[in-house]
Amino acid sequence: MSFINADYSKNQENSFEPLPEGNYEVLIQQAQERTTQNGAESLQLRLVVRNDLDAALPDTNGKYHNRVIFMDNWKRKKTNQYDMDGLQYILEAAKIPEGTQLNSVDDFCSALKMKPVKIYTKIQKSDGYDPRNTIAPWGVSATDYPQVAHKFKKGDQDQVFNHGDASDPFKNNGQPIDISNEDLPF
Repeated sequence: MSFINADYSKNQENSFEPLPEGNYEVLIQQAQERTTQNGAESLQLRLVVRNDLDAALPDTNGKYHNRVIFMDNWKRKKTNQYDMDGLQYILEAAKIPEGTQLNSVDDFCSALKMKPVKIYTKIQKSDGYDPRNTIAPWGVSATDYPQVAHKFKKGDQDQVFNHGDASDPFKNNGQPIDISNEDLPF
């Protein structure tokens, strides 16, 4: 058995250019708190452009599906707190029920994981920096497509995430998962 067979038929042209300005349907793939080398803290959302809407949105999702966009929500230097008003837009867009108490940053991040939302992204150009996408908190709104059938790659196989599995796209309905030794990387 060989290690790899050269097969370039599935290679796609990848671009590191920002997405064109506009509306995109995305999944909040991950939310996490992170700290820069200078000590600045942010709540970062990793957003992936949904790949199940190619036919419905050919000019946006159809062209740019699976692209990843990061949205940072920085702690304010004066108060050392996040802008809670801005985070409310994200919670509302993700359909977190009104009155839900989130006791920690981890609770906030867990509540958002794999939620579908719509974003409006702009391109920001700064002196000395490459252009990049930016999303204002009020640029996040409820999805127009609440039924999700996004495909993720897991090894050589596609895994379909349906919105009913919002906490974890790879969970097995509470049942044990069979993993053979061949599936392990070590």
